[in-house]
Amino acid sequence: MKKIMFNKFGLFFIGALMVLLIGCAGISEESSDNSSEEPAENASEETGDSSEDVEQALKVAFDQGIDSLDPYGSANGEPSTVLASRQIYDTLVINQNGELKPSLAEDWEQPDPKTWVFHIKEGVTFHDGSPLTAKDVKYSLEQQVNSEDSPLSVLWLEFESAEATDDHTLTIKTKKPMGTMLSNLTLLFITPADSASEEFYKQPIGSGPFKVESFVPQQNLALTGNEEYWDGAPHLANLEFVNIPETAARLTALETGEIDVTWTIPIDQVAALENQEDIEIIKSPSYLYYFNWFNSSREPFDDPKVRQAMWYALDTNAIVEDLYGESGEVMTSPIPDQVFGSSDLEPYKYNPEKAKKLLEEAGYPDGFSTSMMWSNGGGPQILQLAETMMSYWSEIGVEVEPIQIERAEWIEKLVALDWDMDLQTNSVITGDGDYTLGRLYISEANRNGYKNEELDKLLIAAKEATDQEERQELYDKANKIIWEEAVGIFPLQLNQIAAIRSHVEGFQPSPSDDPQFKNVLVTK
Repeated sequence: MKKIMFNKFGLFFIGALMVLLIGCAGISEESSDNSSEEPAENASEETGDSSEDVEQALKVAFDQGIDSLDPYGSANGEPSTVLASRQIYDTLVINQNGELKPSLAEDWEQPDPKTWVFHIKEGVTFHDGSPLTAKDVKYSLEQQVNSEDSPLSVLWLEFESAEATDDHTLTIKTKKPMGTMLSNLTLLFITPADSASEEFYKQPIGSGPFKVESFVPQQNLALTGNEEYWDGAPHLANLEFVNIPETAARLTALETGEIDVTWTIPIDQVAALENQEDIEIIKSPSYLYYFNWFNSSREPFDDPKVRQAMWYALDTNAIVEDLYGESGEVMTSPIPDQVFGSSDLEPYKYNPEKAKKLLEEAGYPDGFSTSMMWSNGGGPQILQLAETMMSYWSEIGVEVEPIQIERAEWIEKLVALDWDMDLQTNSVITGDGDYTLGRLYISEANRNGYKNEELDKLLIAAKEATDQEERQELYDKANKIIWEEAVGIFPLQLNQIAAIRSHVEGFQPSPSDDPQFKNVLVTK
């Protein structure tokens, strides 16, 4: 067996998110516990620590820089932009521990299968003191739906219209029933009406628990606590996100106290951190996974035999075991196995002879040359994973040029389909398969050059269905097409590993890589 050159970290994820709806039923829940004040308060009570007279300032770093604060632009859906948006803006609905709960929406009802009526909280204000109304929500939704740049616009294909019937009531109509309405709304960040401009997003105004003090893309985001926040002021007076993409530098910054919180930590670095008294390790499920896409609009990857050959050439079990250890799990579906909509499919078994035969049948008996791109900080041990995959491929005559680029350039090339292969992580942020399957693999999205009318019909039907069993059956069929056609290679899913300084209380990791810091505080 081939010797793998490095060692690292991986995942498994739990917590399928159920989208509820049906008929004319009204839905109403208490919502003031948005992300629950209890963790931070209880932590202080149990330990006896006190935050009195302690500067409430926190510095955070993870492996991706924040490129944009525009929740409707090309970076929307990027973990770093979603992370920032969670602090600055609010949404109508939140996903709290796998349950869809009201946030800015007091409640909602469905008069008919294609109509949703949302009642907006009164008394909510933006950071400049202006009131948040249904007109702002309507504006934000239309920005999202009509954005030519946002990769999330495809989630709203069935949207027809939105009407602010009064200051606190929004009516949304859809062309067909939309079973993903509530999960989609967990990613609709509300900004003031008529706010769309490049200048606005340099220091945007939201209604969230933190205000933007300053922002330098890919370097630094400085926030201050919103003392007038409708769901209670945050404990932190200052919250800063810094970009430290290199793992060694990031962990050194944690050890020296330069930063207080970080996550996406390689498994082989955990033991050293656990031995330090002033650092706590937190391991939790994650929606994060790796994939390697083929650009199916380019030769030779327009041929499914070539794509399949590339997968058969990899010993995925060995890669996951040797690089990621116990924290990695071989995937059996194009999305993590606990996400709603995943399937249990047969993994591609390592078979280099079969790979060579498929290449010969496709007209490449001597292999070919191609390239693979990925971004700096694109995932845990991404360089080692890329090098290992390229080593396997060289054994079947496929020579791969490595292209490692900065995140902003990577996004531009990705959207423009200016690549041969793309290696990256992805997070199913909503916990619902539509976020990934219906967003990335429908032909209209054209994210990887692969187009299949049968797949489109299945994914659109899954968007519209309100019965969860029916949706699962549709996703099983869709997953099988993506898997057997080898639209990409789906090697592993990852656990999340976070580390915090001992004076940090109330931090709760997010399976979607976008933790909320409202309830975090600094103790003595």
